Amino acid sequence: METPPARRRAPGMSPERRRHMIVRAALPLVAEYGAAVTTSQIARAAGIGEATIFRAFTDKDELLDACVVEALRPDHALAQLAAIPLDQPLAARLTEAADTLQAHTARIGTVLGALHASGRRRSRDRHAVPPPEEADGARPADRGDSATQTVEALAELFDPERDSLRLPPERLATIFLHLMLSSARRPLGGPQVSNDDLVDVFVHGALI
Repeated sequence: METPPARRRAPGMSPERRRHMIVRAALPLVAEYGAAVTTSQIARAAGIGEATIFRAFTDKDELLDACVVEALRPDHALAQLAAIPLDQPLAARLTEAADTLQAHTARIGTVLGALHASGRRRSRDRHAVPPPEEADGARPADRGDSATQTVEALAELFDPERDSLRLPPERLATIFLHLMLSSARRPLGGPQVSNDDLVDVFVHGALI
């Protein structure tokens, strides 16, 4: 009887990518349960054994720190900004950008708020786990880097009207980002202002 050929094992996931996979699975649970989330819940969501989490992370605190880093990363928002069609009117472009930035800040607020509400006040190590594309030792982007990248992405949305703008695209992008961040910090119970209204006043001013 012929012996069947030996099956090749699929190449294993690198430690950095395994950690990143666990973080991505954990993030929605952290947003829901905060620090009260259990490693068994995270393991089920990731489709792995609980012991795998503790081979990838020293403890749950290190995993929660990594979740904070992931929530703060602007990659997804930057990709959405880059995908906004430039052939539509400027106001439409900026409304899409406002929706994207609002969703990004809401995600950050949800994760950090859930951790704070569950009794966790601060991270031990802000750069606990580099994402896979930075696993070669490069430092993850800090807030200054993220703001610069966001301004550059927003400036691209202004560029088609460069000759008609009162200020350079980069300056307008910075002002627009400040406006959106201020809008995200409105007091609890304060009046709701739609992104359409914010963009309309930003583009056309307050005067008829």
